[in-house]
Amino acid sequence: MSRTRSVAGSGQGIHRRSVLAATGAVALSAGVGHALRPSDSQAATAQESTTAVAASSRRAPAAPLAPYTKGTTLASVATPRGGSGYRRLGDGAGWQRVVRSDLAAPKSGRAGRRTALAAFVQLTDLHIIDAQHPLRLEYLRSADIHAWRPHEALTVQGAIALVERINALRGAPVTGAPLHFAMTTGDNTDNNAKSELDWFLKIMSGGRITPNSGDPRRYEGVQNSGLKQYWQPDAALRDSDKQAGFPHLDGFLKAAVREVRSPGLNLPWYSTVGNHDSLPMGCYASHGDSYLTELAVGGKKLMSVTAAEAQQLLAQIKKARDPKGVRYHDFLKSHARSMRSVTPDERRAPFTQAEYLKAHLDPAHRGVGPAGHGYSSANLDTGTQYYAFRISDDVIGISLDTTDSGGHYEGSIGTAQLKWLDRTLRDNKDSYAVIFSHHTSKTMTNLRNDPARPNERRHNGQEVLALLGSHPRVLAWVNGHIHKNVITPHSASGGRSFWEISTASHVDFPQLARVIELADNKDGTISLFTTLVESSAPHRTDFSDLSQTGLAALYRELSLNAPGASTTLGGDPKDRNTELVLKKG
Repeated sequence: MSRTRSVAGSGQGIHRRSVLAATGAVALSAGVGHALRPSDSQAATAQESTTAVAASSRRAPAAPLAPYTKGTTLASVATPRGGSGYRRLGDGAGWQRVVRSDLAAPKSGRAGRRTALAAFVQLTDLHIIDAQHPLRLEYLRSADIHAWRPHEALTVQGAIALVERINALRGAPVTGAPLHFAMTTGDNTDNNAKSELDWFLKIMSGGRITPNSGDPRRYEGVQNSGLKQYWQPDAALRDSDKQAGFPHLDGFLKAAVREVRSPGLNLPWYSTVGNHDSLPMGCYASHGDSYLTELAVGGKKLMSVTAAEAQQLLAQIKKARDPKGVRYHDFLKSHARSMRSVTPDERRAPFTQAEYLKAHLDPAHRGVGPAGHGYSSANLDTGTQYYAFRISDDVIGISLDTTDSGGHYEGSIGTAQLKWLDRTLRDNKDSYAVIFSHHTSKTMTNLRNDPARPNERRHNGQEVLALLGSHPRVLAWVNGHIHKNVITPHSASGGRSFWEISTASHVDFPQLARVIELADNKDGTISLFTTLVESSAPHRTDFSDLSQTGLAALYRELSLNAPGASTTLGGDPKDRNTELVLKKG
């Protein structure tokens, strides 16, 4: 019998087990929603106890579900029609499930023996965008065509449609287990702006959103600038995107900034931080720069520079030559006379780490829980953004902060967090573990010191892999950042092994999320099932439909056609819908 179960919201009758944290005993419920405090910071004390259920998983349906495909990419996938020019989307064949035996041989008859351990949904790289923000880098498009994408004004509508899809899932596609929770693995916002953070939290927990900043009556930005390098949907101007086949859509911008409503997720959700959440533009450690902050909320916006100037700034970002944004500051000052007037808006201010945590802890954004969505007052007290929580009787989740506050878009973690991770795994050695982070193991190469902890050593992805490989009960490391589906097997000494599951973003085509199921095959192996899902928006678009749903469908199709967009982000079949087999630790 599976030890996965639906947890009652009252918390009565819930099994609890005690675990010893580094600084004291913390009672840890087997129900969903109980955070293990970041004990390395001395935040968890002997007096602190998670005695009430903070959130509950959905109750299992009365009728058997497994297996099912409806609403997943097993059934159908948005597929381009036509081979050149602006391509329309339609219904395409689903992606079949691939069994991967890289780490263990699958044994016959396992489907009849297996029991579910846990099931959850991963959302990653939503990149909720305030498309009118004065500090956006749209003008880099003169050197890199993909630096600005024609669908960026529709991230809110697209993300709401993804929430609607997750809410409609009947359970886990293979085991039929109830979905315990959803986890966002970073880059929830795009530009470290308070406006974006507010919209993200309302998308996830429910509420009304007006995806507009500045002038409340109209859009002010590159898409009505009259500049040919940007798609001007409402204008007759023959811009570069229309020359490539993009449509003329009367009323598009008015519709894009119209109020929309999100139902919020109907299951508990947790949050992991990404570099775009921590750093302005996702790369600059510039929170202390008053000039940049004033520009963010002010009434001037740079929209156009020469290709040579754009290439120079782009090279500084990619090669990490300006992690603190000093040259960026000078660049904007030198172009002050070229800036256009826009309406100032204080909501566009960058948010600090503390403000990010407080926003998650705000009761207005609780939704169905848990309170703080993984974060706690202990994180606020200690200036940390990592935590652990119990998923089910047999499984814990660990959310890491792999962002580097010293600047640049690649990641790493500090010694204190690495030691906390090791301790948390040792203290829960009888539980399986799933690790969550934004960065992948290969993109944790940024070893700049954290300004808040200048004497602390930073550690790369290979060191994290080595640590995880030393713990036999680690099953998976789930992450994002690269905007591509990639699943990588990792083997360590002593027969230890786990899977690294990197999932495509919801801002670049094909715009996906992933259901992950853990199952004990009762034969010495465990299977991890990964099933990709698209948003609820229809595959086919109607250019005359500028409703919330119509815009969500258009969001997907525009992302397919974005000039310079990669065509490989969906990954290979072995990186999509899979059964990942590994030996029990």
